[in-house]
Amino acid sequence: MPQVLICVWCATPLALAGPNEPRLNLYNWSDYIAKDTVAGFEKQTGIKARYDVYDSADTLQAKLLTGRSGYDVVTPPSNYAGRLRTADIFEPLDQSKLPNLKNLDPQLMEIVAGADPGNRYFVPWAYGTTGLGYNVTKVRQVLGEDVPLDSWDILFKPEYVSKLKSCGVSMLDAPDQLFAAALHYLGKAPDSTNPEDYRAALKVLKQIRPYITQFNSSGYINDLVGGDICFAFGWSGDVVIAGRRAREAKKEYQIQYFIPRSGAPIWFDVMAIPKDAPHKEAALQWINYIETPQVHAAMTNQVYYPSANLAAKKYLDPLVANDPAIYPSPEMIKKLFLLKPLPPETARLMTRLWTEFKTGF
Repeated sequence: MPQVLICVWCATPLALAGPNEPRLNLYNWSDYIAKDTVAGFEKQTGIKARYDVYDSADTLQAKLLTGRSGYDVVTPPSNYAGRLRTADIFEPLDQSKLPNLKNLDPQLMEIVAGADPGNRYFVPWAYGTTGLGYNVTKVRQVLGEDVPLDSWDILFKPEYVSKLKSCGVSMLDAPDQLFAAALHYLGKAPDSTNPEDYRAALKVLKQIRPYITQFNSSGYINDLVGGDICFAFGWSGDVVIAGRRAREAKKEYQIQYFIPRSGAPIWFDVMAIPKDAPHKEAALQWINYIETPQVHAAMTNQVYYPSANLAAKKYLDPLVANDPAIYPSPEMIKKLFLLKPLPPETARLMTRLWTEFKTGF
């Protein structure tokens, strides 16, 4: 492991803790934490934390399957986490050391139980939806004022997305997200295990492949803000962050996120402790600290991803709590579909077809 690492919120290298100092190694998505979360934990516990980031669930999965990753808490999507749980990758949580679990929403925990029966291994970090992000000003100029932006047609019909190539089209580097959306668009089960359904989805995806200008799961936030792209298949909070940054920079265009009206993927990122984690007690302290209502609310207020922490809601900025792009309406929630763990053979097929899609062959 490297001896000097860069903190996601710092401009200078962070030295690792000394050999006898308590420490914690964290691995999470980029742009997914408040600026003072780690510092607050260190101050409260005296534990030195190293916070590393990734931009692909496959990168995280590869590290965990290889073993000896050195990380104490990781934050995979629930569908990846569910597969890894069955591979005996994670440590069961000692819930007696997690008193703040009482703050979690029972209804949302029932959903998470689809990947973690009994809620024994995972604690939600945040959740969100996957949908359509726009530079609305530019897209309206290209497609016209009357085209409905809350429709999957914008992504999956070549007559629309082809016109957006000139101003930049970004695609998440996340096969599970895109195939689920494409299957839903075709009227098939988003968690289908039928190989023919995936081949039908690939046929649709190949038609739009020439118009995708980049595959990106993190940098597209800045690309939206900078005007380098005008359309993104992306995560809700990322696009909302881009919209905030564009307003702060007084850009002349508006960035906005839309959940397609027919429904979209909903997902949970969950905290889990690898079985080979070197600092399990510190990991439990981190998970419990994150579920402190004020701590979780501060993260949601900054990164615009909602939490499953019911007690945190009273600390939210009202503009955040009342934004349907962040907290979907009850009517929309009924249309959302959870990404679930797929059988290994289906996951392998999807990976193979994803490579075929990306390479264009």
